[in-house]
Amino acid sequence: MFTIMIIEDNELLRNEIHNLLDLNRYKTIKINDFSNIAKQVKDYNPNLILLDINLPDVDGFKICTEIRSFSKVPIIFVTSRATNIDELMGITLGGDDFITKPYNTQILLARIASLLKRAYPNEKSIDKLEYNGVTLNILTSTIEYNHKSVELTKNEMKILHYLLINKGKIVSRVDILEYLWDSSLFVNDNTLTVNITRIRSKLDELGVIDYIKTKRGQGYMI
Repeated sequence: MFTIMIIEDNELLRNEIHNLLDLNRYKTIKINDFSNIAKQVKDYNPNLILLDINLPDVDGFKICTEIRSFSKVPIIFVTSRATNIDELMGITLGGDDFITKPYNTQILLARIASLLKRAYPNEKSIDKLEYNGVTLNILTSTIEYNHKSVELTKNEMKILHYLLINKGKIVSRVDILEYLWDSSLFVNDNTLTVNITRIRSKLDELGVIDYIKTKRGQGYMI
């Protein structure tokens, strides 16, 4: 799964981009502290950066220059500054693409996918997760076992995905709820219980018993 860093000071827009990327199976890092962005890029090492130009205390052009001093990570400027000079400066300073606001979400996703494909030709986004013979197909939102499959709802798929990427660990109910809220899938405690029950029922249909274990007072574990 590719990781995309969002450097945008407008919180509403930052969350909007995060939700868009999350629904399209990208992991995101939302920057809230704009005082030392270069260090955060080094620490998080994202696969791609979405960079605004108008930021508090420093502009995106300077940040791009700083990043280029140590990294070739793909950078897409996403900005309301739409002059030819701005676009030329962005590309000259090391940006890989330039998209103006308001942007078309499908065009933004297409530019991201194209740039990632060029930058990482030998890597693929993880479309399937497999553990103990059970496969979660993220593209089709299904679980597969022994040549059979059943469909999952969006909530069920996200819950099972989170448990699988944390396989072998106890995942608390609070962690799952926070993960779903970050994905704009608003689930309360009772709804989580219902979804876990439904996932188990669908696994039972496939002949997979006791795949999701309950750790009393702690959470769930695969």
